[in-house]
This record gives sequence, structure tokens and C-alpha cells, in this order.
Amino acid sequence: MASCVSDTARSLSCRDGRAAAHLKLISISVIFVTSVIGISSPVLLSRYFQGKPAYDKATLVIKCFAAGVILSTSLVHVLPDAFLALNDCHVSSHHPWKDYPFSGLVTMVGAIIALLVDLTATSHMESHSAGGGHGHGGYEVVPVGTRDELVGKNSNLNGKNSKLSMDTEVAVAVGVGSNNGGGSEEMLIRMKQRLVSQVLEIGIIFHSVIIGVTMGMSQNQCTIRPLVAALSFHQIFEGMGLGGCIAQAGFKFGTTAYMCFMFAVTTPMGIVLGMILFSVTGYDDSNPNALILEGLLGSFSSGILIYMALVDLIALDFFHNKMMSSNSWMRKTSYIALVLGSTSMSILALWA
Repeated sequence: MASCVSDTARSLSCRDGRAAAHLKLISISVIFVTSVIGISSPVLLSRYFQGKPAYDKATLVIKCFAAGVILSTSLVHVLPDAFLALNDCHVSSHHPWKDYPFSGLVTMVGAIIALLVDLTATSHMESHSAGGGHGHGGYEVVPVGTRDELVGKNSNLNGKNSKLSMDTEVAVAVGVGSNNGGGSEEMLIRMKQRLVSQVLEIGIIFHSVIIGVTMGMSQNQCTIRPLVAALSFHQIFEGMGLGGCIAQAGFKFGTTAYMCFMFAVTTPMGIVLGMILFSVTGYDDSNPNALILEGLLGSFSSGILIYMALVDLIALDFFHNKMMSSNSWMRKTSYIALVLGSTSMSILALWA
């Protein structure tokens, strides 16, 4: 309890409601603008490269950078903040918070729920795609080569015209089946990418609301002043992470704009909500109830983000992407992008 007393004495010298409110109003506009810049940059870049030879490679590199940002966000920003909130002296001195590591438990629950959503949605997509017939597009898919390969092999035989004609027809039939199968597989991958983007946005929105509400409830100008600059960079990199996933998912313009807008307004709305909560309840960011809510929501969103970063972004691209497995240069570039994303977000933890 001695540390609580010293912390209170230290924070009282920085408490100024009017100065804090002024800083919060500035932060709302600044954070909104930086959030828009962050999330729209990869989306606009992907639209610029669309249709060009480097499009697939560019989106893959952007997505790997995004994966690094999101992994660092969950492990270096969200989880430590949640742990600190539940271990604050105002909370950890009471039952049951001092008896059990709730931050780790709720993080695990978040990851397991993200897995459940992933499994349910994937099985739902697969059951719908399997309804078209025995194989994809009404043909049984036989992995014996493309149409051109089969026709080429048959023409090299220089056999009878009837034999060549029959083989070519078979090749065309198998080729059509393979093409339809490829289209169906591509549709499944695209639906999976969209699901990943949507679940990621849910986890990031949880995190953004917590950041905003915490700042909005705070009356400590010494805390808010450096946070404005730090959170601006934080939102740029986090926006780039989410924007990279949205860009690869290939949503329609309306859905893309809506998702970008929701990310951009969430933290400013959280700040406004925090200011309203303080004016109504008198709770500030050191209130035990506020700390418990911050710790539990932060832990839950951390679990979601850890699962999505490791399973649906990093593992999926590095181990199940054909472009990555067939091109060692692409693997190295993507790994460097991943490291750059995680490093840039980790450095920001010095300030926010």
C-alpha cells in the first residue's frame, strides 16, 4: 500500500482537469487523421499495383509487415498493459485478483474463442463450396497437369489422328475440371482472408476502445501529453497492419471504406466515451473498476490478436503460400518485412 500512496502523491501534482480536457480534444483530431493515413496507405498501394505483375508480391510483403505489427501489438502493447492493470495496487490487493493470474487466463480464452470462430466459419465455407457436385465444377479433379501440359505430351507421341483427338478431348475435360477447381479453391482462400480481416478488426477495435477510454478518463496531463504523439504513430502502424490484411482480402469499395472508417473513429470515440464516463461517474483511470475492465478486455483482445497473427497470418503465408514456397527471394523479403513490422511496433512501446 505504500507504493499506492507514493503513486497518488506523484500524480496529484500533474492533475489538471482543464489542461487534460484541452489535450484530449487535440488528440481526437490528431489520432483520427493518423489512423486514416495508416489504414488507407496499404489499401491505396494495393489498388495502385492491382493488375500489374508485382501486385501479388506487393500484397504479400505488405501482409507480412502487417503480421509483424499485429504480433507486436498483442505481445508488447496489449498484454503487458492488461497485466499491469490487473496487478495495480488498487486491484491486486483484493480478492480474487491477488489469488489468480486472470490476465493469462482471459488471454487463453480469447485465443480459444478465435479458434472456434475460425473453425466454425471455415467448415461453413467448405460445406457450401462442396455442394456443387462430386468434384469442383462437376468434374473429378485429377492432379495430372494442366491442359497445355497434357496436350503437349499427347502431341509429342505423333500417333494416329484418332488417338490424338481422343487424348486432347480428355485433356480438355480434365483441364476444365482443374480450372474450375482452382477457381473454387481461390474463392475459399479469398473468403478465408476476409474472415481473418474481420476478426482482426474486432480484436483491434477492442484494443482501440480501451486505449481511448483510458485516455478519456485520465485527468493526468503529464500522462496524456506524451501519449498524444506516441498514439499517433501507434495508430499509423496498427492501421498499416489491418489495412494490409483488408487489401489482400479484396473487399468491395463500400466494405473497405466502412472497415477503414470504423478503425479510424474507434479510438477518438473511446476518448469521448471516457470523458463522458468521468463526468458522469467521477471514475478516473486509476479507479479499481476501470482497471479491472481494462485488464479483462485487454487480455481478451490480446488472445484474439496473438492467435490471428501466428495462425492466420504468419503460419498461413510462410508455410502454405505457393509463391513463398517456390521463391526463396520472396521468403527472405517477407521475413524481413515481418521483422520490420514487429520491430517498429515494439520500439513504440517505449512511449505508448
